[in-house]
Amino acid sequence: MELNLEGITLEEQKELERNVFFSTIEQLKAWARSNSIWPLTFGLACCAIEMMGTGGADWDTDRFGVIYRASPRQSDCMIVAGTVTKKMAPLLRRLYDQMAEPKWVIAMGSCATAGGPYVRSYAVVKGVDQIVPVDVYIPGCPPSPPALIYGINKLQEKIRYEAKTGKKVTG
Repeated sequence: MELNLEGITLEEQKELERNVFFSTIEQLKAWARSNSIWPLTFGLACCAIEMMGTGGADWDTDRFGVIYRASPRQSDCMIVAGTVTKKMAPLLRRLYDQMAEPKWVIAMGSCATAGGPYVRSYAVVKGVDQIVPVDVYIPGCPPSPPALIYGINKLQEKIRYEAKTGKKVTG
């Protein structure tokens, strides 16, 4: 039996590492936030149907702690699903501003991320990132429910990483 500098054996040290959890309050808060994301549903086009399907019984985002809300004051994540027009842009920004901090945005579908097939239209915003800061982009037209679940998982990882390192990750 070897003793390390702290006066305990390696077996005891391994047992401690297996059974004792060390963390910070910030990491604990990030873990709680990442496992209880309440998105504001902002369905504007066909991607919204895929988002609704993701919340249904077949895919069940509740198992990740994702509970869809209809009020911006009760939401901490905005899922922008569909084509954002220039007429809708100020309303989207108003809803984003009403959300409590910390808040995140997921751009779902090619229309929300880059304008989609309507990119040359005079009335379409060429990406929701021109209106609100986007944390996770989900490509596709429309993206499938597994793609949205993958995007939610990436947002959870991002929340935990930012709490652990203290660095803000963009895009």
